[in-house]
Amino acid sequence: MQVSVETTGQLERRLTITVENAVIDAAVQDRLKKLSRTVKMKGFRTGKVPMQMVQQHYGPQARQEVLGEVMQSSFYEAITKEKLRPAGYPNFQATAANPGDVFQYIATFEVYPELASVKTEIAVQKPVAVINDADVDAMIETIRKQHHTWEIVDRTAQEGDRVVVDFNGMVDGKPIAGGQGKSYPVELGKGRMIKGFEEGLTGVAAKDEKDLDLQFPENYHAKELAGKPAKFHIKVHHVEASVPPKDDTELAKRLGIDDGDATKMRQEIRQNMQRELDSTLASKLKQVVMDELLKVNPVELPKVLVESESQHLAEQMANNLIRQGMPKDQVQLQPSVFAEQAKRRVGLGLILAEIISKQALKAEADRVRKKVEAIAAPYERPQEVISWYYSDKQRLGEIESLVLEEQVVDTIMSQAKVSEESLSFNDVMNPQK
Repeated sequence: MQVSVETTGQLERRLTITVENAVIDAAVQDRLKKLSRTVKMKGFRTGKVPMQMVQQHYGPQARQEVLGEVMQSSFYEAITKEKLRPAGYPNFQATAANPGDVFQYIATFEVYPELASVKTEIAVQKPVAVINDADVDAMIETIRKQHHTWEIVDRTAQEGDRVVVDFNGMVDGKPIAGGQGKSYPVELGKGRMIKGFEEGLTGVAAKDEKDLDLQFPENYHAKELAGKPAKFHIKVHHVEASVPPKDDTELAKRLGIDDGDATKMRQEIRQNMQRELDSTLASKLKQVVMDELLKVNPVELPKVLVESESQHLAEQMANNLIRQGMPKDQVQLQPSVFAEQAKRRVGLGLILAEIISKQALKAEADRVRKKVEAIAAPYERPQEVISWYYSDKQRLGEIESLVLEEQVVDTIMSQAKVSEESLSFNDVMNPQK
């Protein structure tokens, strides 16, 4: 076998491989001999078909199969010999494959970039935050609003109320498929209906009837309705107001504290807040470290890996949308939309793999256990969640990968120049606001 290597791009390589005829011919004859033991032809017993007839009927097919196998085996022999690391499956092109000719083919592929020296000494601004009593008070107030009840009131509806209505939607004088509702609760101010629907119910009272002239948004998921004007006839049953728990004792009971101990409730809420804060701060720090690693370690990315990751992200998003109820035929996502995200993921994957290899890092079993326990803690039966993870190697492997990334962050932080960025609890947990 003869091999020549050409560099046709920063990461693209082209191998020209020539295999001796004797190797091909011997493999073809061996395949035909094995086939002759089982082949059936009219007028001959199994295994007694003359070799010449086997050659005539199955020779071309056998040769093509052998050529495919030879291309595979010789390619991997060649890349091993040349110490090349393909980043994806090669493109094979035979240049001389006729019997009697030298068998030669070209394999074109990308290789992984060489990361001889990944820089890990970086400057990191570490986000820090503490929970104060005011944060706990605000969280309790939020929880209080979430654990409200609805009570019928004898007044007009205002934002924050719930109006129970019958409605009938029409487009072009025809009923909208699925555009009808009976005793349907509409919470004003939530933005769950099309624009103008909730606003149109502000000020209504029990027994009112009215028509709403609205328009479906241009990007509405049902294409036949997108951008079209619609009329909704509304009949109001009644108006309901939100009534929060009257005091902390009642709230504590609604949260599962049977004796209504408000102090215990406050302690549990604070513990949950601390757990969420710690997790979010760790996530933010990880992102800061990853951003800096990418900044100081520019990497040439194999196109094939970026394309594959873009496709994976598109499929992942499509599956999520379908699970959320969007019709499958309306989910059309182009992988190119996810190209930038894919580049980041591929780049980080290459950098992290190099750090893990150089540092000989392995996911520490006790950290994996703590991570699983932290994930399980909010559930009603945490031990069942823990057992669920440990019963499947793939599920546990996902946690091990997360832990390994955390260990990389720890390694980087031990070498980094660190400054702290003090944030409030709300800044960390609700950055958009």
